[in-house]
Amino acid sequence: MNGLLAMDQWVIYFDRPAGAWLGFMNAVYWLGTGITYPVAAWVANKYGRKLGVWFGYLFVLLGAILQAASHNSAAFLMARFFVGVASAWFGNCVPLLINEIAYPTHRGIANALFMSGYYVGAIVAAWTIFGTRTIDSAWSWRIPSAPQILLPLIALPGFLMTPQSPRWLISVDRAKEAADVLKRFHAGNDQDSELVNYQLLEITTTLQAEQAEGDVGYIDLVRTPGNRWRLFISVSLWIFAQWSGNGVVSYYLALVLDTPGVSDTRDQLLISACLQIWNLILAAGAGLSVDRFGRRPLFLISAATMAISYAVVTGLSGFFAETGNPSTGIAVIPFLFLFFAGYDIAL
Repeated sequence: MNGLLAMDQWVIYFDRPAGAWLGFMNAVYWLGTGITYPVAAWVANKYGRKLGVWFGYLFVLLGAILQAASHNSAAFLMARFFVGVASAWFGNCVPLLINEIAYPTHRGIANALFMSGYYVGAIVAAWTIFGTRTIDSAWSWRIPSAPQILLPLIALPGFLMTPQSPRWLISVDRAKEAADVLKRFHAGNDQDSELVNYQLLEITTTLQAEQAEGDVGYIDLVRTPGNRWRLFISVSLWIFAQWSGNGVVSYYLALVLDTPGVSDTRDQLLISACLQIWNLILAAGAGLSVDRFGRRPLFLISAATMAISYAVVTGLSGFFAETGNPSTGIAVIPFLFLFFAGYDIAL
């Protein structure tokens, strides 16, 4: 959406969306995600993690095709909605699958790197749009819309070779299959592996403890002080993640750059494309360091970096609005990169 907003071809085609309407075009993605998340969680627990991933493939394919073929705002909105639905399926099922099949000492890094993959797609999107910006037709934005399915397709062979979650297999009384998965991927098919025996015991004990509690409903989330505290952390973390300012820069970078006077389409798209490379390097680097430095220090460094740099960006943009000084506008750019450095290390 950053790239599309910087392209006159897209802006004119959709009758110059602005204000609440532009906000809705961005927010409908999250509407699809929010509606689907509870269903995705239920399916992942009931029918396995891999089925949910297949639903994600279906909806991202629908979204990519519909967005590339959109002839009006309604079709574009539905495409964004479908991609949001796909995100909910992937976001709910894939981290579970990663955590539950990863080797124990790799689990933290593998989980941390999951979100870093977002920037791989962002790099493809940003540079594709940069390459099509000079096409004087709707194909300038249709062509970059289609590759939304590209990276999921590249990942498909790996997914086909991925085993089902051992935890889920045990939960549905398929313990032998779970043992086979753990022996193959964690013990090199060693039939007497102590690690595998320990993991099977750990999973079984945990599931038995959960079953001993009987039917658990949503009311249990607030029944005890400990559960209320965990619920508060879970909910507030993602609220603050969206309110940290990254949404403004992630979805409206072109408009943010307009404020300090960086209004040339080529410059905006180039900055956006380079920013995605920067983001991938920082996010992956932090993911690889999560076990060394710990999650809490990374979160605290992230919060401080984002707060300072965002304040500077706001101040410089306001100063440019008053003075029109070009050097002030250019000074905004490195602080945008610094802001995202803070965001990336906590991703």
